[in-house]
Amino acid sequence: QVQLVESGGGLAQPGGSLRLSCATSGFTFSNYAMSWARQAPGKEIEWVSGTYSDGTPLYTVSVKGRFTVSRDNSKNTLFLQIDRLRPEDTALYFCVKGLSRFERLPSEAVRGQGTQVTVSS
Repeated sequence: QVQLVESGGGLAQPGGSLRLSCATSGFTFSNYAMSWARQAPGKEIEWVSGTYSDGTPLYTVSVKGRFTVSRDNSKNTLFLQIDRLRPEDTALYFCVKGLSRFERLPSEAVRGQGTQVTVSS
């Protein structure tokens, strides 16, 4: 079955960096667009970054220049490098299969459980 498992989150200081991973299985990863999204406590799910199957990256405006999305099709893994972390980046980050971007996450979307990022001094 399709599985998406995120890792790499944690507690980091403002200005620091984290690298998130989304390990996938159960489908031909290289054929699919993928996205990263986040949800902060009490807030809606926010799309932050995505990639077409060819690796072309997409970013929401608020993270451009600080977030870098990449994928390793040989390892069926999606990455998100987050630099210059800010307290407002605190959220549960998760990956989504098959979408390069979205306004509202479809109810039928296939997603992982997420990895928590907390930015605090």
